[in-house]
Amino acid sequence: MFEEVASTEQGDLVINIGPQHPATHGVLHLVITLNGETVKKVEPHLGYIHRSIEKMCESLSYRQFIYVTSRMDYLSSHINNHGCAMLVEKALQIEIPSRAQYIRVIMDELTRLASHQLWWGAMAMDIGALTPFFLAFREREMITDIMEETCGARLTMNYMVPGGIMYDIHPDFCKKVKEFIKHFRSKIDEYDELLTGNIIFQNRMKGIGILSKEDAISYGCSGPTARASGVSCDVRKIYPYEIYDQLKFDEVLATEGDSFARYQVRLVEMHQSMNIIEQLIDNIPEGEIQAKTKAVLKLPKGEFYTRIETARGEFGIYVVSEGGTTPYRIKFRSPGFSNLSALDHIVRGHKIGDMVAIMGTLDLVIPDIDR
Repeated sequence: MFEEVASTEQGDLVINIGPQHPATHGVLHLVITLNGETVKKVEPHLGYIHRSIEKMCESLSYRQFIYVTSRMDYLSSHINNHGCAMLVEKALQIEIPSRAQYIRVIMDELTRLASHQLWWGAMAMDIGALTPFFLAFREREMITDIMEETCGARLTMNYMVPGGIMYDIHPDFCKKVKEFIKHFRSKIDEYDELLTGNIIFQNRMKGIGILSKEDAISYGCSGPTARASGVSCDVRKIYPYEIYDQLKFDEVLATEGDSFARYQVRLVEMHQSMNIIEQLIDNIPEGEIQAKTKAVLKLPKGEFYTRIETARGEFGIYVVSEGGTTPYRIKFRSPGFSNLSALDHIVRGHKIGDMVAIMGTLDLVIPDIDR
């Protein structure tokens, strides 16, 4: 599991975790300096899954580049695609049909639920609880079945297009979404019963890995990681897109900034996502699912930026256009990279076992970080 690299004169030990290691949730390589079991320094090494996605996008059209982002944060692929489609629509001033807007938001929130469910199960397993992993996938399977039926895929859906959505929802979509919400509302209490109230779990999480509000802002953290430290940063509230400004939901905030707060924020966010879906599912308007657009899209000359709230935080898309059919320059601002940058700061002084718990509450997806 651990490989000794070097031992310093002061008695410190430098070890590797990863790049292939179950606790890193992907190909993340951590070089950790330890004094006994106490962490003195953590240095993340990236690059093991770098695919040069941003450079690749410069040779793809404004329809094609959207779907490369499914392979970054693959647990938020719908939302990533949505953000890229919004950038093209913003640049070309395309008006989206209401039906497409409703369906997009429902898909986004289902994606957020599926992501948080996987996070809950995997994080519990990191700490030593195996059962939650199977329960989380039990509920998540219902969402992936809905996605497969509607979009033809279970993970990288490729459903959003500039102007709306690729095809209309399945005839059974509304019925199955409502069945899932009803089922999940009865099962999410099990999450609290199994894990949240468990005294062993609480001792492993409370007061561990504290990230202050000032430090969260300084490191550029976003999403549940920042909101657990009291930072109001939900893009759906601050810069509402699609129909989020017409919906009633709360931005989930906590002030403790520890691992337990980051855990609780995501659990409450699942309730909020269900509330959003319930407001929309019986009110999807009739009409077109896609605005009329040209077969070949050319963005006007200039710079364009848009942002969207993924399951892990703010995902930003920046494009420089020279008026052609492909971006001159493209840059993605992924939430995972900034959240990972705070890891060294919040684990110093904790035990190495605590580091695994802290990293689990950051909800890292490595391809999102290492593009």
